[in-house]
Amino acid sequence: MKKVKIHIRNNHWKEGFLPCDPEGEKHSTITNEEFEKGLGQYPEIKDKIEYLVDWDDDSYLSSMKEADVLLGWQFPTNNIREIAPNLKWIHVSSAGVNHLSPFDWMKDDLILTNSSGVHSKKAGEFGLMSILMLQNQMTKIVTNQKNKEFVTLLSKPIEGFKVVVVGTGSLGGSMIKHISKLGAEVIGINRKGNNVEGCSKVITFDKIDEVLPSTDFLYLAVPETEETKGLINKTRLDSLKSTCGIVNIGRHSVLDYEALRIKLEKNEIAGAILDVFSLEPIPKDSNLWDTPNLIITPHISSDSQGNYIEMVLKIFFKNLKLFLENKELINQIDRKLGY
Repeated sequence: MKKVKIHIRNNHWKEGFLPCDPEGEKHSTITNEEFEKGLGQYPEIKDKIEYLVDWDDDSYLSSMKEADVLLGWQFPTNNIREIAPNLKWIHVSSAGVNHLSPFDWMKDDLILTNSSGVHSKKAGEFGLMSILMLQNQMTKIVTNQKNKEFVTLLSKPIEGFKVVVVGTGSLGGSMIKHISKLGAEVIGINRKGNNVEGCSKVITFDKIDEVLPSTDFLYLAVPETEETKGLINKTRLDSLKSTCGIVNIGRHSVLDYEALRIKLEKNEIAGAILDVFSLEPIPKDSNLWDTPNLIITPHISSDSQGNYIEMVLKIFFKNLKLFLENKELINQIDRKLGY
């Protein structure tokens, strides 16, 4: 029986791209040891595969000529049909796949899966922390500390405050479970308006303008798609109360950062916590660094220290077993929706 050939592509860190520093590279690297450890849970497939752990383009072209499966995050999509004529399945080691969009480079029968779900536990806790930081005015307190100003800022418990969560998948959904237990009123926004545990109401994206004026905290946890790009523009930011706080753990493109920056400067938004940026690291000369009442976190809202790759490989090996059995894979990306 012919063995299934797997190409594993790791990326060295470089400026302006993920991973963006040595720690990020260490965190996202799939090593031989990690792969063998995961494979050890599936002894029945060990003799049915062969694999190569690679870096960037070191052996990419030669290996991909015969590869059936590609596992990695970033890879060149140009001419991939010619470079990898046998390629049947790609697994991406992140939840987001917007860096591979548009998907016209894919053959119709090429399957693309992601690692959605591995982030949920950590993202839920980060989200709870972020909303409570905003509720307790920590963005203002940090700004006051920078300015050596000791100012009394009081706050109430979160119970009864309205949290609007845009994107109720594994990331947003995990946070909703936490915050709803504290008595917050949670309104979810997703593509279909499906019910979500912990939400008092769920609406579709096109109804968002109905809830923004009464929102106390706006939590953004959506992937980048044609539907979400520019969703929270200047007009929608202007419709928010000046006491509203904003968190973005989804994608930069969903929110107009420049319009938000200006509103923070004018005290027209109470505070914001931003975890995602179009260019990472943020340039040293970016105005965001000195924006008052803004806390910047370096894209760490959903990354679990020490076991991220282990969790990614759990999904991959579960799918690899299904792949070898010619069964339908989990976590498949709908290329029309972009997630």
